[in-house]
Amino acid sequence: MNEKFFDLKKEKQDRMINAALKVFAMNGYEHASTDEIVKEAGISKGLLFHYFISKIGLYGFVYDYSVKYMMLELSTAVSKTETDYFEIMKQIWQAQLAVATNYPYMIYFLNESKKERVSEALLATEEKREVLPHQYNQFMHRVDVTKFRKEVDTELLSGMVEMTLNGLMAERFREGGFQPEIFGEEVKKNLDMLKKLAYSEV
Repeated sequence: MNEKFFDLKKEKQDRMINAALKVFAMNGYEHASTDEIVKEAGISKGLLFHYFISKIGLYGFVYDYSVKYMMLELSTAVSKTETDYFEIMKQIWQAQLAVATNYPYMIYFLNESKKERVSEALLATEEKREVLPHQYNQFMHRVDVTKFRKEVDTELLSGMVEMTLNGLMAERFREGGFQPEIFGEEVKKNLDMLKKLAYSEV
C-alpha cells in the first residue's frame, strides 16, 4: 500500500475504507468488484489503484485496518476485572457496535471473512487471522464458570451465541436495515434471555 493514503483527508480515507468493507462483506473477495468499490466511494479507479496497487492489496489493507481498529475498541470497552460471561459478551458487542458508528460494515466484513476460501485472500490476511480470536479467548479465560448450571456446556453456549448474533446481524445487513442502536437492544435481549436459561440463579 502507498503510505500517502494516510495523507488524504480523513473523510476521504473513511469513504474509501467503508466502500471496500461493504463490497467485500456483501460479496466475498472473489466476487467483489473494484468498479463497485470506486462507485460506492465516489472516486476514480486510477486513484484506488494508486494507493492500493491491486484488489488484493486493498483487501489486505482493510482486513489489517479492521483488526487493529477492533482491538483498540476492545481495549477500552471490555473491563479487565469483569468475570460474568454475559456481561463480557455485552461489552464485546458494545465495542463492535461502537465500531459500526464509523465503519458500519466492519464487523460484518470480519465475520464474513471467516468464510473466505480464496487462497490469495487467505494468504494476504494470514498473519492477522488469529489476533481477534486470541483476544476473545483471553476474555473467556476470565469467566466465572461456577455461575452456570451443571448441564451447561460453555463452549457450546459460546458457539450458539456467536451463530445467533452474527446470523442476526447478517440478516439485518441483507435486509438493508442494520442500525447499531436498535441492533444493540436486540443483542441485549438475546443475552439476557440466555442468561436466565444458563445460570443457576439470576
